Amino acid sequence: MSIPKKIEKQVTELLSSINQNLPQDMELELEGYYDRGFFVTKKRYAVICDGVITVKGLELVRRDWAAVAKNTQHEVLEAILKDASPNKAKKIVKNVIKRLNNGEVELEDLVIHTKLTKKPENYKQIAPHVIAAEKLELHGQTVTSGSIIRYIITKGKEPISRRAEPIEYIGNKTYDPEYYIQNQVLPATLRILEAIGYTEEQIMNNEIQTSLDSFF
Repeated sequence: MSIPKKIEKQVTELLSSINQNLPQDMELELEGYYDRGFFVTKKRYAVICDGVITVKGLELVRRDWAAVAKNTQHEVLEAILKDASPNKAKKIVKNVIKRLNNGEVELEDLVIHTKLTKKPENYKQIAPHVIAAEKLELHGQTVTSGSIIRYIITKGKEPISRRAEPIEYIGNKTYDPEYYIQNQVLPATLRILEAIGYTEEQIMNNEIQTSLDSFF
């Protein structure tokens, strides 16, 4: 990315002016120049420079989110930052939701990875990964503090935690699309789309957001 000398000079002068008024042990530094970007919060943002996307504080860098959520979020980021197309980003989310509802998403893309911080029997609160760990033990597997539990939330009438099944022993049970839509895909993508003007209602009901044209 080529930055005009005039811009570089203006940025340098601005930094110098700000730093002169900061306490002695504080200094504002220039992180870089970017072609496009957006902030969800000051510590959650995504920017792009020369085709390379840099992400801070968003779900795609966390292990405890299913691949379907992380991959969808990444595609949304590319649609916004590379293609400058919020409408394309919205269509990506809607397509994933449709595939989830139709049972078309591979089980491996739905696996949630959570690390045990202690032995299953030492947990006081019942969490999905703890239930899944206990089910692994029932199958003769040894799990302990530090074990990574890989599980899928399946359909059923029990609480979500009780419907966590180790991927190794899911058998003929099917995943719960509503869980993955409401607790994985939408939370991961709405934080981005809401930052540029979309709402959950617009994503789910196919409303048109015309005000985004001026964003790009």
